[in-house]
Amino acid sequence: MSLPNDFDIKGAFGLNSCGPRFDYLPNESILAFGRTICNYACMWLRPFWTERLERLWRSRSVIWFPGVRRAGKTTICRSLKDVEYFDCELPRQRREMDDPEGFLKSLEGKRVVLDEVHRLRNPSELLKIAADHYPTVRIIATGSSTLGATRKFRDSLTGRKAELWLAPAMSRDLESLHIQKLEHRLYRGGLPPFLLADQPAEGDFQEWMDSYWAKDIQELFRLDRRRSFLTFVELLLTSSGGIFEATRFARPSEVSRTTIANYLSILETTFVAHVVRPYSTGKIAEIVAAPKVYGFDTGFVCYFRGWHEPRRDDMGLLWEHYVLNELHARLQTRRINYWRDKQGHEVDFVLARRGQPPLAIECKWSANDFDAKSLKAFATRYPKAQHFLVAQDVDRAYIKHFDSLEVRFSSLNAFVERVEGEFGPDQF
Repeated sequence: MSLPNDFDIKGAFGLNSCGPRFDYLPNESILAFGRTICNYACMWLRPFWTERLERLWRSRSVIWFPGVRRAGKTTICRSLKDVEYFDCELPRQRREMDDPEGFLKSLEGKRVVLDEVHRLRNPSELLKIAADHYPTVRIIATGSSTLGATRKFRDSLTGRKAELWLAPAMSRDLESLHIQKLEHRLYRGGLPPFLLADQPAEGDFQEWMDSYWAKDIQELFRLDRRRSFLTFVELLLTSSGGIFEATRFARPSEVSRTTIANYLSILETTFVAHVVRPYSTGKIAEIVAAPKVYGFDTGFVCYFRGWHEPRRDDMGLLWEHYVLNELHARLQTRRINYWRDKQGHEVDFVLARRGQPPLAIECKWSANDFDAKSLKAFATRYPKAQHFLVAQDVDRAYIKHFDSLEVRFSSLNAFVERVEGEFGPDQF
């Protein structure tokens, strides 16, 4: 389908309101129906995130909006209406913020984006002054780490800010962006430039890794031993979804076990790795110490594993990653566990609710692959738990019994909506 020659696609999708950064986009570089692709930028409308930001602004004047590099933070912020945008990577714009009070006074009553705010000398000072003394200045501050986790952030702004963590593209994004095949998302990953590309080049992944080291790790943590750190990241992505044992990574990375533990903490802080710890209430037969670690994005997992085309054998692991990404995005929590006993029974994820029985979740690409043994073992130790099978080929939720065990079969969206509706993210 082609568009009329005089059709203003930028105006139709609100691109003209995003500021001068997008003025250079020619119409012929833009795909119709809400997608913009060119050599310099990807502009997608992602209403799930913009609506969440607008809602948070009603309760707090400062929003911390973290996420990995190239997840879409800048694009989402610039798609908001009536925002004044500052790129903190630019020395000229950083100099404007040398006097925080003067800078904020000039912005009273405005909506402001401070992109890559960790590039400032003392970013938390500016945000604290804004929250305490300039409540009419509405600020979204973006960054690539948890706030307060590094020396750059001397104050975590507890009680002064709202927070929204931008995960790689999740189900609501795929709907908005007309991505119809889930396999495409699983193999390309959820970073818009990789998901949109006709075929991501090998150099794109390496460029991302180089940028991550130079702009995030060096800026926030000042690490040396670049080769050791990036070797560890690659090995971790290759083994993503498995039990983490630091000793396995120490020798090939040529560092100590203690250094590996430090590296993992940095990856977790910057959202590049997700540490899923075992669920236990002290039962003697349970695994209580060894975590599982997941890479941040299925596209990078596939790249480092050498998976280039969809294969049935890969889908289970990639679906498990995608379910975890959905839980992170929709529930905005990292308080997600897994369960394993010493007999080898394992439950993919456990949501432990305050004062409530846990939710045990098994993830299967197809419901036909489900075996109830692990959920039965979990039920013997936690008889009040609720049990779910989340599969991509379940359209309508239903219940099946396996002897005395009741399992709810559900699609991913229906499961998350149920959790959001019944319990709310503040329960976890």
